[in-house]
Amino acid sequence: MSTTQQILDHRRVQTAVIGHKNSDHPVILPMDAHELDLWRQAHPAYSYWCGHQLGGCGGELSGRRYTEKVCHFAHHPSAPVCHRTANGDSSADHLFIKRGMRRLLSKQNLRGDVQIRDLGTGPGDAVDVHLPHTSRIIRFQLNHCDYPAWRRHDDALRPQGAGGVDWVFKTDGPATRELLDRDAYFLRVRLETVGGERRVHIGTEARDHSVIWTPLGDCTLTSTGLSTPRVETIRTSRPRLKLPSFPLAGGLVFRPADECEALKDTLFAAPDRRLITADVRPVDSPVVRAALSLPADGDPPSADHVYGVPDSTRMLVLEDGQGWVVEVNRYRRLNAGEAELTGLWTPPRGAPPSPVTAEPDPAPVMPAHSTGKARFLTHADMVMELRTALAGFARLGVTTTWEDLAYRLGITASQLSDAERRDLLVDVDSPLSDYLPVRSALVLDGDGPLPYLGEILQRLGVPYAKSSTRLRQWAAVERERAYAAFGQPSRAMEPRLDLTPARPVPENLVKKAFSGSTALLTRRDDPRVSELLTALRRLKRHPVQAVRQQINTAVHGASVWLGQQPTGGKPEWIKAAGQSRDHHIRVLEQALIAHRTSTPTSSAPTAQRKQKKGQNSSLRKLQDEFLARFEAQQNAAKAQPRTSVPPQSSSAPHNTTPRPLDQLTRELIRVAAQGQTISMAELEDSGITPAGLRKWLARIDRGLTADTPMLSALVTTQAGGPVPFFRAVLTQLGLAVPQTDEALMVIWHREQERAHAAYANHPRELPPRLVPLVG
Repeated sequence: MSTTQQILDHRRVQTAVIGHKNSDHPVILPMDAHELDLWRQAHPAYSYWCGHQLGGCGGELSGRRYTEKVCHFAHHPSAPVCHRTANGDSSADHLFIKRGMRRLLSKQNLRGDVQIRDLGTGPGDAVDVHLPHTSRIIRFQLNHCDYPAWRRHDDALRPQGAGGVDWVFKTDGPATRELLDRDAYFLRVRLETVGGERRVHIGTEARDHSVIWTPLGDCTLTSTGLSTPRVETIRTSRPRLKLPSFPLAGGLVFRPADECEALKDTLFAAPDRRLITADVRPVDSPVVRAALSLPADGDPPSADHVYGVPDSTRMLVLEDGQGWVVEVNRYRRLNAGEAELTGLWTPPRGAPPSPVTAEPDPAPVMPAHSTGKARFLTHADMVMELRTALAGFARLGVTTTWEDLAYRLGITASQLSDAERRDLLVDVDSPLSDYLPVRSALVLDGDGPLPYLGEILQRLGVPYAKSSTRLRQWAAVERERAYAAFGQPSRAMEPRLDLTPARPVPENLVKKAFSGSTALLTRRDDPRVSELLTALRRLKRHPVQAVRQQINTAVHGASVWLGQQPTGGKPEWIKAAGQSRDHHIRVLEQALIAHRTSTPTSSAPTAQRKQKKGQNSSLRKLQDEFLARFEAQQNAAKAQPRTSVPPQSSSAPHNTTPRPLDQLTRELIRVAAQGQTISMAELEDSGITPAGLRKWLARIDRGLTADTPMLSALVTTQAGGPVPFFRAVLTQLGLAVPQTDEALMVIWHREQERAHAAYANHPRELPPRLVPLVG
């Protein structure tokens, strides 16, 4: 493939199928050059295709070998237009699962049909396994599936799988929570890349949210479906099935039916509950004969008395109208006067009138939801319960309400005043920390945050919270932080939203930092213009000044049109902003052609070299110093035999471990040379703590001059924005700090452009710095 084709081919992929375009034999190209060489030696006759079962174009692929970056597949020049969107090593997971299930069936000498399913987003949405010997279906659900979609799919599969449907999920969601409540476990699937394979593992997650993973080859297919060792353990020891239920408001009164005994042969029966038939009168309702589920501890209620249930009642139901039961967790016996007023009891003939007096309530019966034993929660107990419950909701990526939280505490929401709720949530989130999300943001009132969230945050120490108009936005950001922190797997949190009222950028700072104009066009996403712009930026410096000027004009004009840099108030850039897309494509293409076809004249180069000889000398010196030291250390490490022990000096011990400052500097120079950025999470994986990162970034950029870019601007949050302490880094470097987020983002992007230009393999001219030194 020519250089031009390599630049213009953005359809690079990591997965393919072997043999032909309709093949279901997947492969992952090894990313390491040495591993790729071994792979080619082992499989010299393989041909690779962007297969239809991957959602690809059906064109042939070739493996590209690189030593300075990861190896990958590339389309042949004659390949058709490809609209495939999933190119990473997980894009063939459905085919690896299909192959793994076929091997498992063969291992157990069982018949079965394995098919991939397109549920609307591509052929990798799901994998279905039909097991004729058990009439069961196993569904591997690989894309996100909300509860209504899961019920639709489950209903559609059940007629085909008369023996039942087993669900195996790739991601958590509302459906997995339902299965966890129903069955006390659910199955998950994950794949790990090993060479050119993705090995399939089945995880069994229990109600304590622990997961035990089993290789698919070690699982078994039984009459009850796909099974792991942990599944069998849970099935033999799992607690009573938790039935769906609905809260009943207002309380009720009941009198046991004297002709009915306790009910036993029903799905509502349980060892820790007593099931009876009673005459029940809910508030503002006629009497109904119904089944009641009562706590089993204590004496059974007598048919000679009437009992009141003030709250905490729920109606348990079976699906498809198979029955219902009223669940009561605490009740008290009414005195004669109260019982007579209910209409469920009449005093014996000749007895004196019964005064309506209030007897003291007996000790409340409040069993825990799981055990049926009585419990009394202190304030500290409720704080711990709420912390655990909110962490569980965050892990599932969902919000909650006070009604649901109160039920988990064994009470009703009406029993907690707003003041008590505020006190509980303040203690749940105390002490406030930047490294922990505020869980109170997960509790909603309707479709928005709690009306007293601002007061909670003020008591926690969040500045400006009580009067801020951005509280809804703050809560949305904090919920995302909670989902990131408690998710499985967890991921880095984005910065907490600052509620400090925005102040306008001072006029003098705008003039200094943005050359009189902060105007940026709205960001455009144009693949063709971006592609040509990237190609021009990667070109070597041309020796002819006129060609360099043509390239710079094309690059700056397209950058302004795409909204990547401000106009700076310059007439030529303002004009470029108003040009058409076709104009910029034509100018960029002409600049590319000029670079490839123009040759320097015999008289010009010497003078031009002399003219440019002194430019950027300090920058080149800095770059050469860092890169030379880095290459020397790399070469020394390669030359050192792995099994030998490094010699030690007699005066001091030999230490080959790089200092954190040098380690981070080399990493950022490498990132800048590739024209990329790096997230805080990636640096933390290499052993650099957030506190250490803040200290080292300021030290790396210490002694900043006009010719040196800020390497610290290359570090991003997981969400792709500046690090939370970027303003602090600016302050430590003696640079003016913008007050608005908009100005900060423009400065931050410009420093990234400067770093990419300075440390490219062929350094380019640095664009001017937008933020001045203080004073």
